[in-house]
Amino acid sequence: MHIYQSRSFEKKVKKMSKTEKDTLDREIRRIAENPGIGEEKKGDLRGIFVHRFKLKTTQYLLAYRKAGGDLELVMIGPHENYYRDLKHYLKDR
Repeated sequence: MHIYQSRSFEKKVKKMSKTEKDTLDREIRRIAENPGIGEEKKGDLRGIFVHRFKLKTTQYLLAYRKAGGDLELVMIGPHENYYRDLKHYLKDR
């Protein structure tokens, strides 16, 4: 299984601290082992799965999608305006 990052995902991860990246890596491994762990979205976001987890005290959402045997990490961020930004990002792609 190959794991791909979108440009948006990559930029957000660059700004994270070392401990946040370690937690994120652990969550990505959990997703790779069981891609159905996230909640599948409906409507405009059909085909996108969102996995929720905590970084320090903030709940983060990680959007990903399965493409054959591969995994594409689409977007990560806190809950505030997350789905609006995700829809906007997918529409512009």
